[in-house]
Amino acid sequence: MNRFLLTRATLVALLALLAGCSGGGGGGAADDDDADVSGQVLVTTALPASQTFHDTIQAWGTAVGDPHRASVISLGHGGQVIGAEVTAGQQIKRGQTLLRIAPDPATRNAYRQAQSALSLASGELKRTEQMAAQHLATQSQLAAAHKALDDAQAGVDAARALGGGEAEEIIGAPADGVVTSLNVNLGDRFQADASLLTFTPAHGLVARLGVQPQDGAGLKSGMAAQVQGVYGRGETFSGRVEMVGQAVDAQTHLLPLQVSLPPEAGASLVAGSAVQASIDTASYTAWALPRAAVLHDDRGDYVFAVDRDHAKRIDVSLKHPEGDTVGVQGALDAKTRVIVLGSYELNDGDAVREQQEAGK
Repeated sequence: MNRFLLTRATLVALLALLAGCSGGGGGGAADDDDADVSGQVLVTTALPASQTFHDTIQAWGTAVGDPHRASVISLGHGGQVIGAEVTAGQQIKRGQTLLRIAPDPATRNAYRQAQSALSLASGELKRTEQMAAQHLATQSQLAAAHKALDDAQAGVDAARALGGGEAEEIIGAPADGVVTSLNVNLGDRFQADASLLTFTPAHGLVARLGVQPQDGAGLKSGMAAQVQGVYGRGETFSGRVEMVGQAVDAQTHLLPLQVSLPPEAGASLVAGSAVQASIDTASYTAWALPRAAVLHDDRGDYVFAVDRDHAKRIDVSLKHPEGDTVGVQGALDAKTRVIVLGSYELNDGDAVREQQEAGK
């Protein structure tokens, strides 16, 4: 009898427990139904910020020696290269030996003849002075002797300037810089005024670039440009457009362009290294928004704004499409809450609920 009562009590307790669980489940379903009925889309928003944007044009090319600073080293006389101490592309210091030159034999001979003429003229002047002291020579003869000595001295100076005065001539670097090109080899004989090497002083680089011909109309001298090396650390340097070509290059089919580089660019770039540049052209003011906020359909570009807990479509013009932050123009202001996340799920007029930050 007692066992029967215990079993019956246990059964009653289990039935009560099941009834309670069933009631709790029904309440949860009702809550879910209420959330579904609400139809609100959870979104995040951002406020537009007025910002100045720049249209940019891309250019590609190389860093080269500034033609206004680069110099060609030559001699006013012929000779022979008996020592080449540098190679093309080598960085050098002021006073460093570049070439050793032996003078042309004819120049050396002319110098010796000039020295003989100087010795002869000096002796003739002494004899004429002695004769003039004894009244055996006129003042005209004495003046002619002085002139002959001056002419002989000038001949020696000229022959020395032509390289005949030394058995070996040293050509040194006029300043710190880079040997852009070496035009002679060891043992070569050269004529007067021949180009021996091209020297570019340090901090004397420019960017020689090319742009698409259709972009040329938007370029002019003085525009700001950001130049970056293609390889290596990729450090960016600020420069300005110095020249815009008016004819397309026959080989590259690009419009030539030259951009100045700051002095510190020589520490990272060397002559001949590949560079790329972004050139700022037109500037304008637009509303800065995250890229995800701007949508597009057959009517054009638009954004959704929160208006009394509903999504409101606002048509805009996308003016600056590059980057994570884009620039738009339209009926916006600094207080318009523009929808960023969740905008792709919306239609105009849909109910929305802004996601609150943690702690609010």
